[in-house]
Amino acid sequence: MARCEAVVCGSSLLWPRVLFFGNSTTQFSFQQGGWGASLADKLVRKCDVLNRGFSGYNTRWVKIILPRLIRKGNSLHSPVAVTVFFGANDSALKGENPKQRIPLEEYAVRHLQSVGAPESRLVRTTPPPPLCEAAQRQEGCKLNRLNLVVGEYARACLRVAQDCGIDALDLWTLMQKDSQDFSSSCLPDGLHLSPKGNEFLSSHLWPSIEKKVSSLLLLLPYWQDMAEAKPELRLLGDGAH
Repeated sequence: MARCEAVVCGSSLLWPRVLFFGNSTTQFSFQQGGWGASLADKLVRKCDVLNRGFSGYNTRWVKIILPRLIRKGNSLHSPVAVTVFFGANDSALKGENPKQRIPLEEYAVRHLQSVGAPESRLVRTTPPPPLCEAAQRQEGCKLNRLNLVVGEYARACLRVAQDCGIDALDLWTLMQKDSQDFSSSCLPDGLHLSPKGNEFLSSHLWPSIEKKVSSLLLLLPYWQDMAEAKPELRLLGDGAH
């Protein structure tokens, strides 16, 4: 059951949390026009939205730091929703980028369960958006990823999500649906999202997040609803604090 109320503890106010957890696609999501900023705007006054994006990280490295992000057994620190967005680095080619690459079978391990994040609160997103190899070449980058290989990791992500009963967003397939040209509009450098790409992700991810936060209450009123004479009646509940 999601924790829906704010908890007053001394002078601090503990809010429900939504955690965005991933690599560069998550780290950069709070930039102007980013999908994280867009979703956070929908959740204002209801919860804290935390960006835990780590550019360049793979699932082997993030498994080590997970206990620092989600504290097992403490409901106040267990997020009401967690997006998991990894795989762009895991799927690098072994011969070209061995440092970031993670074998497919290791990538598919259910690493979030070990720290007590309930499956009902997770949303896994396939890695990454599709890779546009032509755009990568135009950027002058030596190819160390292939879209075909990325697709294998995307399917592994979906299998794990299905086996665990976790919500999943198949962004890899959605962006290539009906052979649409996703590269120029959504992935200008072949890997990272453009404003249009961020909008695409935000619109498809929000329904899954919305289901998980639907029980959250508005913790602070809009200014129009403030009691003019005694604002503490709305801000502090009974005004006794």
